Formats: sequence, C-alpha cells, structure tokens
Amino acid sequence: MSPPSAPEGEALLSMRGVHKAFGATRALVGADLDLARGEVLALIGENGAGKSTLMKVLAGALLPDGGSMTLEGRPYRPAGPLEARRAGVAMIYQELNIAPHLTVAENILLGTEPHTAGWLHRRAPRERVVAALAHLKRPDIYPDAPAGSLPPAARQLVEIARALVQDARVIVMDEPTSSLGAADIEHLFTVIEGLCAAGIGVVYISHFLEEVLRVADRYAVLRDGALVETGAVAGVTVDHLVTTMMGRRLDEMFPRVPRERGDPLLELDGLGGEPLPSGVDLTVHRGEIVGIAGLVGSGRTELLRTIFGLDPVRSGRVRVGGCAILRPTPRELLRRGVGLASEDRKEEGLALSRSIAENTTLSRLDGLTSRGLIHRGAERTAVRRWVERLAVRCEGPDQPVESLSGGNQQKVALARLLHHDVDLLLLDEPTRGIDVGSKAEIYRLIGALAAGEGEQPPKGVVVVSSSNPELLGVCDRIGVMHRGLLGPLRPAEEWSEHALTVAAVGGKE
Repeated sequence: MSPPSAPEGEALLSMRGVHKAFGATRALVGADLDLARGEVLALIGENGAGKSTLMKVLAGALLPDGGSMTLEGRPYRPAGPLEARRAGVAMIYQELNIAPHLTVAENILLGTEPHTAGWLHRRAPRERVVAALAHLKRPDIYPDAPAGSLPPAARQLVEIARALVQDARVIVMDEPTSSLGAADIEHLFTVIEGLCAAGIGVVYISHFLEEVLRVADRYAVLRDGALVETGAVAGVTVDHLVTTMMGRRLDEMFPRVPRERGDPLLELDGLGGEPLPSGVDLTVHRGEIVGIAGLVGSGRTELLRTIFGLDPVRSGRVRVGGCAILRPTPRELLRRGVGLASEDRKEEGLALSRSIAENTTLSRLDGLTSRGLIHRGAERTAVRRWVERLAVRCEGPDQPVESLSGGNQQKVALARLLHHDVDLLLLDEPTRGIDVGSKAEIYRLIGALAAGEGEQPPKGVVVVSSSNPELLGVCDRIGVMHRGLLGPLRPAEEWSEHALTVAAVGGKE
C-alpha cells in the first residue's frame, strides 16, 4: 500500500522504510508512519508486530538499520534518547521511568537541569515545573512531594509534565491506561485533548481497542514489522481492527469449554489482611473459573497476595484441599498446589534476564537435577513441552524472557505454574498489556485447564481483572470487591457490564 499521509499540511513526523533486525529476527521490514500536529495516532498490532521497536527507533533507544525520518520537515536521526528529547520527542513507557527517591520536580527536570559551573539554577526551573503541572490540571501534585509516594496515575502525569518542560512536540504513550482506574483514564483523555490543542502530536499505543476508537483521530496497524493499514478512526469497528491486526478473523474471543464443578480447592472464612482484604468469604471448586471484579485499590490484588502468603493474614482462615493453613507462605501454598501469576510480571512474575527454561522450572526442579546440578538437556526437554502446548513464539528454551513480547512473557509465567502442576491458579490481570490474539489463546487455555485436558484433572482458577467483558466471557461465577469486601458470587450470566460497574463503585443495582 502507499505510505500514510498526515491529514492536513506537512507532517509533524514522517518515518519511511524503517528497517531493524536483531540477528536473524527482522523486527521491522520497511515500516512507514506519519503524524500530524495536534493529532492522536493510535499505533496498534499484535505483540511482536514491531510497535515497540518502531517507537524505540523514534525515541533514540535503537538505531535503525535502514530508512529515514523527518521531524518538522528536517532530517531526524537521534543518536540516543537524550538527543531525541532535545529534538522534541518524548516516550512514556508502560513501565514508568520514575526515580521514587527524588521529588516530583527533580523527576520532571531530570537530565535537563540548567546549571552554571556545576551549580543548579532552581528558581526558574521550578516555575516551569509548576506551570507544567498546572497545564495538566493537577495542582494536588506538589513539586516537593517524593515521587515514590504518588499513585500510578499521578506518576504518569509526572512523565507527561517532564515532556512538557522539555518542549516535546511528539509524545509517545505506551499502554498508558493499563494500571489506571476509570476516573484516572477519563482525566488522561482530557489531558491528551489539551496536548493536541497545543499542537503536540501523540502516538497512542494500546491493546484496549475501545479506547482507541474513543481517543484517536487516526489508526495505523503494524503486522510482521510493516504497516498494513492506516485510516481515520471515524466509522471503523473493533472487529475490523482485530481482523487487520491478525491477518485473519478471530472466530471466537471467549471459547466456552464444557466443565463440571468438583470438590472445593480453596475455602476462605473471614480472611483479613493488612490493611486489605476485610473479612472475605470465598469457596473455589475444582473445575470452575471464579472472577473477581472491582476498581483499582478495592483489594483484589491484596486478596490474592494474602491467600498466597505474600501479605500477612490479620484474621480469618485459609483452607486448601480441606486442610487449614495456619501461616500461609508461598512455599507452603505451592507445596499444596496453589500458584500465583502476579499482575506485574516484569517486576514480580519473571526473572527477565534469565531464559525461558530457567523461568519455567524455577520453582520445581524435580527430576531435573543430580547431586545438586541441573541437567540442562532434561530441563530443555521438559520446557519444550510447555512451549509447544502454550504456543510460545520463541527461538527456543534458552532465549532470554526479556526478548519476548508481552503475550509470550505471560505464557511463560503460566508455564511455570503448569510445570509446577498446581491445582489452583490465582491469575491477577492475566491479559494486561497483550494483544487480542494472545488474549484469545490465554482464554482458551484457562478454559481448558478448568475443564481438564487429556489425563490432567480439572483445575480451579481465580481471575482478577479490570476488564468486565473479560470476566463475563471467561468466568463461571463473579464477585465484586469494594473497599476490601467481596460481595456474593453469582453466575456470570446474572451479571452485566453495567451491574459490575455499579457494584464496583459501591452502588446498588
């Protein structure tokens, strides 16, 4: 297809024929992109399509192997991130680059502090910080506050303020709403409107396609490292975007696998943590998928962490397979067949610098060692089974996890639980930050695990998710958490998206 064009006048940013390879892997194969002043361009595609690589080239984090770029009509080829920022390009990554021990003002000015003979000028820069925060309409974010004390939404705004102070003309936002609640998402959209009104171009990367249709002016779809389609958002449908991203139709997003509920695997009686949850009663059976809905901060994650022994139990009782666990610890829960996949897979769920094989076998080395030494051949053989079963796209068991796409990283986190042969899976935001194709594969896997595959007995699954359609499509029963309390579980067919939202904010149907 012909290269994309900005809707009006000369493009603020133009990328043509960008190539990038990592060894034999071709991440970008002649990718094109245009961005106009004051425009929101949604960059979408499956995990591994090349979105992150293309944006890292734009932000100076990677040097392209070929192609050209122009910024405001002038040739643009940054030698590094600092040069890109000085040219007016800022990238806000999904994992925010905040120094928690520094103040808000110090984070905003980091790397660009004006100085003379080694002495920092503080007054004028502080005025710029105050002006940037005022532009974002968040006067409650104090310049002298420790950045580590801020909630995720405020930290994200600190990164946007940093871009404003540096006079950014192009801002790239990578999955900006993945850790935000509904109110913070609304405020972010308002901030984006203000940025565009000031003539700043925004590249918006998201797997939440409903958001794309709401916030973007145009979309660009990458597949296999190349642009395959671009156009106006007005009039386009989610189904069309999904089909274009995958190169085929997704027949069934939420496959339903017949299953029967068995004996209780987990029983909670008045479980309380520090400070959340608050007196939770819950029973999860073999062969069922239980969903936990609620707003960010309602205690959903704390519930799973308390069950698994990562957070202390303040009150109540945990029973696994009919046996009381007096002092839950991860070691004890794993020994009894309970596994947790954290919502923060990069910080808590995976050892990114280690291989797929090491991450998969980390908690269970039975049959893979002799005299304290790991037999790497046996380990690779065991791991290949899970790589094939979960369709992990990789070069092999020895590939570092950090080089995988988000969806494949999540599959490795699940592979570890399956290798450990747990009976109960606690899954916290299992599809956060991954594309629709990978989501469908994980939904299919969760259903198959609950139903029992081959000679494997059915497992129990608890899914915490901020996506109400996901919970309604995957789960058998759903309960809603509000301020640490878990409401009664009801069959999924008795809920609607509206009813879940009303219950989450503490209202009554």
